[in-house]
Amino acid sequence: MRVIGYVRVSTKGQADDGEGLEVQEKKLRAWCRQEGHRLGEIYREEGVSGKLEDRPKLGAVLEALKNGEAEAVVIPRLDRLARDLIVQETLIREIRRMGTDVFTTVPGEAAFLAEDPSDPSRKLIRQVLGAVSEYERSIITLRLQSGRAHKASKGGYAYGAPAFGQRSEKIVTDTGKTTSVLVANDTEQAALALMTSMHADGASLREIVAALDAAGHKPKHGGDHWHPTTVSRCLARARKAA
Repeated sequence: MRVIGYVRVSTKGQADDGEGLEVQEKKLRAWCRQEGHRLGEIYREEGVSGKLEDRPKLGAVLEALKNGEAEAVVIPRLDRLARDLIVQETLIREIRRMGTDVFTTVPGEAAFLAEDPSDPSRKLIRQVLGAVSEYERSIITLRLQSGRAHKASKGGYAYGAPAFGQRSEKIVTDTGKTTSVLVANDTEQAALALMTSMHADGASLREIVAALDAAGHKPKHGGDHWHPTTVSRCLARARKAA
């Protein structure tokens, strides 16, 4: 069977997700070898939230399935598709409505993805698993919000991974406590200057990607090579900060 892959790490980074993109991709390749499927393109969603409107690569996956480029999509686990139960079930239904299918590399989840009218408990268990994942995410978010609010009240930086061009640096306050503050990342600032200069001159995103790779600049997350979506996000943040 011809399949495509989909992997994602959230805006809170690999620490919250537990697995980086490379680890997720290895799982997809291993699963396809084991199951005897031909794995085509792997769509990488780098540093985005689980909201549908923030996930252009997921849209590309659905378009590829619709156009017959693959017969199914494989994901490392169901919560990479969606942590929200309603979104998860809507996506599964839409994928199957197109005559295609969705697979997961987790055996326990795979058993309950199969639709069986004579056994509605499968769908129920899948939905329960989705609800548990959604609940866990809510608890993590609540915990993070509480911790960040406390840290920010003490004057430290407490709001997730710094944007491209910045880094978090630990300092010791006058009271002797250690906290984090944002400072410029000189290497990333040079890459950002190249992006904004080329963009102002009318260069396309792909041209900027090629220039960044040629100059040896690396993205903050997601491997050694740039992607147009990552460049677009960096430029948008730079405009917003200006």
